[in-house]
Amino acid sequence: MKRIVFGALFCSSLLLADANSYIVKKGDSLSRIAKNHNTTVDAICAMNQISKNSTLRIGQKLKIGSGSTNASTARIAGDSQGGIIHAVIDNSSLQNALSTLGSKSQPIDTKSFTSKDIKFVSNPKLAKLPKVAKSKIGTRYVWGGTTPAGFDCSGLTFYACRLNGINIPRTSIEQSKTGVPVPRNALQPGDLVFFDTSKERRGYVNHVGIYMGDGKFIHASSAKKKVVITSLNSPFYSSRFKGARRVN
Repeated sequence: MKRIVFGALFCSSLLLADANSYIVKKGDSLSRIAKNHNTTVDAICAMNQISKNSTLRIGQKLKIGSGSTNASTARIAGDSQGGIIHAVIDNSSLQNALSTLGSKSQPIDTKSFTSKDIKFVSNPKLAKLPKVAKSKIGTRYVWGGTTPAGFDCSGLTFYACRLNGINIPRTSIEQSKTGVPVPRNALQPGDLVFFDTSKERRGYVNHVGIYMGDGKFIHASSAKKKVVITSLNSPFYSSRFKGARRVN
């Protein structure tokens, strides 16, 4: 089995060593920038850890790949939570991979991977997230809140990441699409954990917390109306667990 290497930091060292930078100008869009630099929107998004729907800011610095490399990336459908896995595939096998996938991406079952097949690369900043969040224990729950005056679930994760120089989207569903997927048995402190807490169990992410280690996570709970620490193995959250991501 091809070794699949997860982690934006590791991928960056392989794929972006010769990357150029581009400063966003008025009227720019991802598609226009990709076309002007002979690359793709997917490639730009992967290099900069942004989504296709991200809003570009004038003056924003983007990494733009240039030159040829010995590896190519194929965008493949991610885990059962709709995440994305970036597989590093050598050029000789890329065409075979694409022909196997067909014109539409097929889901990959990450449960079949073993520790021998996957290498997770952690961002040292992630270990600081639980400490930041823990300092906000008891802070009241405020829908849409992103400051110590009050947090909602994704507001707390957004705040903790931003304080440590990690850029992630604002909402839980968008946060669940950033970084790389991590199996539940490989969680490390600082990983983001996601849930479907809707009464109807609609199947999509609507809640997020920060894994602290020892089977616990910290989150802004609308039910408790404050920031609390909860066991990931509690019946409610264990049954509604939708996946985890390691962001950079």
